[in-house]
Amino acid sequence: MSSSSHCCFSLLFFLLFHKISCSTDTITATLSVKDGEGETTIVSSNGTFELGFFSPGKSENRYVGIWYKNISVTTVVWVANRETPLNTTSGILKIIKPGILVLLNQDNTTIWSTNTSRSVQNPIAQLLDSGNLVIKDAGDGNEEKNFLWQSFDYPTDTYLPGMKIGWDFVTGHETFLSSWKSSEDPSTGEFKYSINRNGYPQNFLKRGSIVRYRSGPWNGFQFSGSLNSRQSPFYEIGFVFNPREAYFTNHLLQPVITRATLSWNGLLERTTWVDRTQRWVLYLNVPTDTCDIYKLCGAYGKCNIQTSPVCGCLDKFVPKNEADWLKADWSSGCERRTALSCNEGEGFLKYSGIKLPDTQSVWFNQTMTLEECKTRCLRNCSCMAYSNIEIRNGGTGCFMWFDELLDIRLVPNEGQDIYIRVAASELVSEVRSSGKKQKILIVTLLPLGGVLMLTLILVVYYRRKKKNSELKHEVSRWHNKGDYSNESSNNEFELPVFDLSTLNKATDNFLIGNKLGEGGFGPVYKGVLESGQEIAVKRLSKTSTQGQDEFKNEALFIAKLQHRNLVKMIGYCIEGEDKMLIYEFLPNGSLDSFIFDETQSRLLDWPKRFHIINGIARGLMYLHHDSRLRIIHRDLKASNILLDINMEPKISDFGLARSFGGNEIEANTNKVVGTYGYISPEYAVRGLYSVKSDVFSFGVLLLEIISGKRNTKFFDPDNDDINLLGHAWKLHKEGRSMELVEPHLSDTASLSASEVVRSIHVALLCVHQRPEDRPSMSSVIVMLNNEAGALPQARQPGFFTDDDAHSFNMNEFGSTNEISTTSLSTGEMTITRVDPC
Repeated sequence: MSSSSHCCFSLLFFLLFHKISCSTDTITATLSVKDGEGETTIVSSNGTFELGFFSPGKSENRYVGIWYKNISVTTVVWVANRETPLNTTSGILKIIKPGILVLLNQDNTTIWSTNTSRSVQNPIAQLLDSGNLVIKDAGDGNEEKNFLWQSFDYPTDTYLPGMKIGWDFVTGHETFLSSWKSSEDPSTGEFKYSINRNGYPQNFLKRGSIVRYRSGPWNGFQFSGSLNSRQSPFYEIGFVFNPREAYFTNHLLQPVITRATLSWNGLLERTTWVDRTQRWVLYLNVPTDTCDIYKLCGAYGKCNIQTSPVCGCLDKFVPKNEADWLKADWSSGCERRTALSCNEGEGFLKYSGIKLPDTQSVWFNQTMTLEECKTRCLRNCSCMAYSNIEIRNGGTGCFMWFDELLDIRLVPNEGQDIYIRVAASELVSEVRSSGKKQKILIVTLLPLGGVLMLTLILVVYYRRKKKNSELKHEVSRWHNKGDYSNESSNNEFELPVFDLSTLNKATDNFLIGNKLGEGGFGPVYKGVLESGQEIAVKRLSKTSTQGQDEFKNEALFIAKLQHRNLVKMIGYCIEGEDKMLIYEFLPNGSLDSFIFDETQSRLLDWPKRFHIINGIARGLMYLHHDSRLRIIHRDLKASNILLDINMEPKISDFGLARSFGGNEIEANTNKVVGTYGYISPEYAVRGLYSVKSDVFSFGVLLLEIISGKRNTKFFDPDNDDINLLGHAWKLHKEGRSMELVEPHLSDTASLSASEVVRSIHVALLCVHQRPEDRPSMSSVIVMLNNEAGALPQARQPGFFTDDDAHSFNMNEFGSTNEISTTSLSTGEMTITRVDPC
């Protein structure tokens, strides 16, 4: 080959290679996107998104769309010409002056185009790393105000982080999601998800003109009563409402691939991409359940997903049509038990823990105080209810409803307070204080000529007769009067009281053969009610080290906190010397019976274990973050994790739990309770506990699930002074973490080494000696499931019992100050340490 030929060949090879290997994110006057032979695309600079021509499924139609480039499952997030497909592969997408993107067919007919209200000299179309296709002048940066047009203003069925859904009141432009017609037809389908601008903005999901779901108004933290709008560990929700615009948006907190899609069958689903399984995993969806159906229970009806039937009337209200109500036709709703008569002593009752009623017709003021709101509503006989708009900083703003209250559901831990107008005769309530019962009759008089209120309070005291009666009243008060952080003042949490005879019959008189196990509280029996429902009955033992306080604690916390990863309480019984708690029956028992048993442990492969780990983490995150009060379990361990028929984990045994107020982060006690091997250093040594105490226990539990070994019974033949935490730490430092895995797991094809190593690393972060160095449970969930994210460096764990270690050692504690009692049949030791200081 001649020198000149060689040079020509090299130049040709370079140009060919350069064209194949290099991609651009921009359409210019000289560079278009083409279909068919010589097909071209553009790719965002970070390689996440690609724009080009595609055909959905088996369809032969051609569309211009944007999709994830490096995801194995083709996932289209935007379609340009969804209503005007091409039927050939001759399409071309190009940019023309004054700044318009046009889609042309083979005879140069315009199939689809953008619009613009201004002109630029050198327009380009650029695909940003967010998935947003923008048109701008070539010399401008990526500031939104400089865009001539952007695809984020015209989404199809997919919401991407950074997108805004809502209204521009100045231009009248609305940004919303609309479903595809089918999985192979991206034309506009039946469903729309948007912000309704009537009254105070809310998100509506509609099928045509019919509302299927309403999010409720924004309350400063989330959309009122929307179970799925709470802040996530990997994205943050924001809401803007002012005279110029109203919209919600969110941005990512972690490098997670996530999207929300309005499916062609009417579900709004947020999914995340998992590299390990190469599939999209559902994170949340709306509608979530039956109670999300718009105005299912009619006016003044309340929907409670925990009851059957789900619909009931608010307290002081009765069904408007009793016959229809009995047939489960709740559309007629409820009405006041006592009719209103304006200016004759009417007042307001507080209802807590609810999704605020429809705000399409409310009057609102964003700066008014709650007291000002009440005064204004009381003056107007047509005002049926009032509430704060936002609940941050003690509450601000004023809603006033003048129509019937529609679409109310009970949201115990995330709902709001509303004050509803009732007749004077309904303003009779009972309160209890200082161990005595008080009956209070409140008569409110409102003269026609003014707002002077005269209140007459008649208080009658009487002594309680029996100890059990006191306890029943206490439990009843919590559940019926909303003493739990003022989250519920209705009867929606009324905990059923069981007769001893019913439980005797259900358990065959507590037959020894029905005994499931025994813990510090007492024995647990399986039972079957006459309805056929299987139950677990926890019976307080006469010799139990736990007593009335733990009984009340459990009745309070488990019944109030509703989450799929917390055990569900069904009721209680207090009769004679018997005190019992009744739970749902979980057929697979406790986690310790699987992971610490050589035979049973083989039933738990790695995917099942990882699922259990994530379930426990989600349950703890709910306790620590999503409940209005922070709940600290204080006794998280394998025996307190129960498994349902699908091996879904449920945290149980809240006898030692404590709650924190909104601004509290740490508390101190002179009585340390918990289980040896799981207690955090700061709690054992100084009596300080916080949510990070539970994080430490979770880290221990995570290592136990992976290794199949108890922390307290671990034995290292090479170093008998080391515990499981120390062993995991040494293996981690030496890059041998996989040696911690239970042996039989290593032989299975389902084991993900990267997932296991990551989980061990996260566990070691959780057992750091100092609580401030441990992650939150929301961060734990993100770290466990985001294989692409870097993890902080792990440090030596607390209670690392090695002769060379300088961290806390359980043997250094004054053993003379400790009282230990056996917990459950596992031989675990429950520590109660009374600090002499």
